[in-house]
Amino acid sequence: MHNIDPSDFQLSVAPMMDWTDRHCRYFHRLLSPHARLYTEMVTSAALVRGKQLRLLEHSQQEHPVALQLGGSDPQELAQAARYGAEAGYDEVNLNVGCPSDRVQSGRFGACLMREPALVADCVKAMRDAVAVPVTVKCRIGVDEQDEYADLQHFTERMLEAGVQILVVHARKAWLQGLSPKENREVPPLNYQRVYRLKQEFPQLLVIINGGITTVPAVQEHLAHVDGVMLGRAAYHDPYVLARVEAALYGEPLPSRESVLLRMRPYIEAELARGTALKHISRHLLGLYQGEPGARGFRRTLSEGAHQAGAGWSLLEQAIAPARAAA
Repeated sequence: MHNIDPSDFQLSVAPMMDWTDRHCRYFHRLLSPHARLYTEMVTSAALVRGKQLRLLEHSQQEHPVALQLGGSDPQELAQAARYGAEAGYDEVNLNVGCPSDRVQSGRFGACLMREPALVADCVKAMRDAVAVPVTVKCRIGVDEQDEYADLQHFTERMLEAGVQILVVHARKAWLQGLSPKENREVPPLNYQRVYRLKQEFPQLLVIINGGITTVPAVQEHLAHVDGVMLGRAAYHDPYVLARVEAALYGEPLPSRESVLLRMRPYIEAELARGTALKHISRHLLGLYQGEPGARGFRRTLSEGAHQAGAGWSLLEQAIAPARAAA
């Protein structure tokens, strides 16, 4: 068993496909020194069969950072976990919650909740392969499998396989009839079920995820479970991360502009490497969410970032309306 410090898991930002790439994570780290960050889901096949080890690229500033894997072949996942540990990730997380069609056809993601024995085999193979913690992210149920007893049984199997940390998205997944987007919004949230899981398995670190958007909500959940994982709120209104930091860890609230200025060396280094500004600036669009000048900030970045030669001066231009409004 790993010697795990529960405080390391108190706050995290969810793995989100097409969103939590390395540029996004670097930006989130500036807003939140303590949050645990997660990669987008990487399939074990892409790493092992496709040899796409570039998918593991990340910056030293991102730590603590976890690699999320999707797959259902224990040996392949073990090898992918090895690559992740060698690349320096602090944790390897197995995705048993993603409801997309692409995922089901590959027999990974939420459909695996129906196969707890297979998930247990995967986890055990991964744990045997690496020294870093192996964690699981799941839903509270899938399709008709919607009794608390099903989640309880799944959790028991995870514990037997040596899982110490379970991240639970407090919605069930409907694999038929709902799109991935609808699966994040339509099935009702059931936080009580996740709280009950923590009560019945006190030895397990339980992290709650789903629909959490404010500091008071984070604090309320932490009265019942060990950690809170923010998803879309952290992406669309990233400054919420700074607010949570201030509330949980006493970090002084940085100004939005100061966060942006701290991005400058990173952005300039990336541009020098040939990265187009649009790949970085798309993650910054929500920084002024709800503030005067927010619309001008977004518009300037959206319209200008894909132009050839777009660089730091565009960000200076984008900040101007917010500065004027301040």
